[in-house]
Amino acid sequence: MSETAPRPNRALLLKLAVAAAVVVAGGLLLAWGFNLKALVQQGLELIRSAGAVTFFVAMTLLPAVGAPLSFFSLTAGSVFGPQLGMPAVLALSLGAIITNMVLSYFLASRAFRPLLERLVKLLGYRLPQVDSGDATDLIVLLRVTPGVPFPVQNYLLGLAGVPFVRYLVVSALIQLPINAAVILFGDALLHGKGKIAFVSLLLLLALMAGTHLVRKHYGAKKKAG
Repeated sequence: MSETAPRPNRALLLKLAVAAAVVVAGGLLLAWGFNLKALVQQGLELIRSAGAVTFFVAMTLLPAVGAPLSFFSLTAGSVFGPQLGMPAVLALSLGAIITNMVLSYFLASRAFRPLLERLVKLLGYRLPQVDSGDATDLIVLLRVTPGVPFPVQNYLLGLAGVPFVRYLVVSALIQLPINAAVILFGDALLHGKGKIAFVSLLLLLALMAGTHLVRKHYGAKKKAG
């Protein structure tokens, strides 16, 4: 009796092909004398030349139109820490994040609600329906669910109409510690501060583990309900 040969796993083959392409590209770059560190330094110098005011205003506004918040968090400390001091960088960065959350909430709930509803649906996200008693659960679940970009989290919560004060307080309690750890890690990594990078990474991993436990708790709670 003949056996049917198993079909190749297309996803696995695609991952292997991508990995091979990355390895080949990396080898070619090394062979050509590509200096990644020099390129990173040039990019940081370009950001530094724009100035702290421009950077933190951009950090406040651009995530509202889809720019990744992680870009700002990873570079803020390394670029402006020596100039402003790390406490000031943390304060300005976290203030920018809070202001962005406020801005995004009001854009979603008022100014651009019809447009954002269509955009969110176009991106494949379902608009959440929430009762007042379930608002905290929804905020926590969205904030700790991996894969949902920060701007999309803000807009979904604004469109769901969760109470503003609860939205801001719960979101800040989750987002600010994580981004503070990312800022410290980015600064330590780019400046070669091994011990600080290690401690920041451990803190970041601990916070991520905490969000995972919270997500499991709320998932179990939802099933039980």
